[in-house]
Amino acid sequence: PRRGESRGGAGAAAGLTGVLDDCLCDIESIDDFNTFKIFPKIQKLQERDYFRYYKVNLKRPCPFWADDGHCSIKDCHVEPCPESKVPVGIKAGSSNKYSKAANNSKELEDCEQANKLGAVNSTLSNQSKEAFIDWARYDDSQDHFCELDDERSPDAQYVDLLLNPERYTGYKGPSAWRVWNSIYEENCFKPRSVYRPLNPLAPSRGESFYTWLEGLCLEKRVFYKLISGLHASINLHLCANYLLEETWGKPRWGPNVKEFTRRFDPIETKGEGPRRLKNLYFLYLIELRALSKVAPYFERSVVDLYTGNGHEDAESKALLLDIFRDTKSFRMHFDEKSMFAGDKKGAKSLKEEFRLHFKNISRIMDCVGCDKCRLWGKLQTQGLGTALKILFSEKEIQSLPENSPSKGFQLTRQEIVALINAFGRLSTSIKELQNFKVLLQQTR
Repeated sequence: PRRGESRGGAGAAAGLTGVLDDCLCDIESIDDFNTFKIFPKIQKLQERDYFRYYKVNLKRPCPFWADDGHCSIKDCHVEPCPESKVPVGIKAGSSNKYSKAANNSKELEDCEQANKLGAVNSTLSNQSKEAFIDWARYDDSQDHFCELDDERSPDAQYVDLLLNPERYTGYKGPSAWRVWNSIYEENCFKPRSVYRPLNPLAPSRGESFYTWLEGLCLEKRVFYKLISGLHASINLHLCANYLLEETWGKPRWGPNVKEFTRRFDPIETKGEGPRRLKNLYFLYLIELRALSKVAPYFERSVVDLYTGNGHEDAESKALLLDIFRDTKSFRMHFDEKSMFAGDKKGAKSLKEEFRLHFKNISRIMDCVGCDKCRLWGKLQTQGLGTALKILFSEKEIQSLPENSPSKGFQLTRQEIVALINAFGRLSTSIKELQNFKVLLQQTR
């Protein structure tokens, strides 16, 4: 049988089959659903103008520690668009205050390579720029109740996601460990005495991690699994899009089986790899659930994916609604009814705790050394944050008025772009995992 084949040696190599914890769903069904329904459509959607431009501020300082990572922003300075190329609508006030810090030349050399590969390409066509001014005007006329802190900053710039794929640039500084460590340690409801397995920064003592995790209420367990799933997904992209060699100055990117094995093989990771990958599937289900829940918001005629090109906007919306139909047809959704189902007061404070932990994680992304990783880290975190916002707002979404901007629930263009691209990354991860299973079979 078609599916049975992948369950042999390679399935075992990735240690992954069967049912996921905390939801009634098996991995093989998700693989099939993703490969045949979701992946091809979400790829197409991500190429549409509305979804390919993301506004991001890559200059926010790391709020948690002094930036001492080799390739931190001051050394690996990414040149922004020259002033003349920035659209008038985006040029606000003091946009050109940064100067190039004078740097120690040795550090600069070390940094140069990662800088070249990790630099964000911020070139935009004049046509796009004209369009942005128009989009912004349209967005401003809508009734938004929440303003994202970054959007209005003079340092925020539009980035074309298609020109800046997420991939492994070779940046391995200690601050990379530190970023994830800080996310897990500070933001996963975790007591200090419990250390994450295989955490290179932790002493080897303390209460067993999984005993602690099992003892948590479902919500807090879910929070940890979402973060772990995001971590696994990002690591998978880096293994699948790895800098294999640079000959004649032309970099060659592709899957690195050795790197994949190092991060996910059951034996090399002492059983952690399969857990990480299961958390990736879990995250996929959570974001899939959010998409099916937010469908009514977009099904209203008052919502269009506005770029100013009526024909293209209609096509983008049709494709998005088609994806929503697929997400609703999937039979094994995660049922979040079991979450936040306690007494009203407890549920409310837990939801607030979730929100604050999450806000903190998005701020930790400002500590990522390589700009391209920072860009994708911020985008995927915001996408997950938007998914959670949707799952927490089911009642508000159901009672939206058909023909007027909504008071109770609103998504900004930023949130929509982050939501779709973040889910697109997860869909890609699951597809890449299939590919690694095949490659592992061939190398056996």
